[in-house]
Amino acid sequence: MLSWAIVFLVVALIAAFFGFTGVAGTAAGIAQILFVVFLVLFIASLIFGRRTTL
Repeated sequence: MLSWAIVFLVVALIAAFFGFTGVAGTAAGIAQILFVVFLVLFIASLIFGRRTTL
């Protein structure tokens, strides 16, 4: 999921460089959403992955 966020970030940077502001804004928004989802899932896996059964 982090790789998709990076891909959309690169697409946003390239689109912004060439002046496609609508595409750049959309791609940047998608990248931000994917990054937040990645962080939430990563933190959840850290918290719930440490459980041990006795």
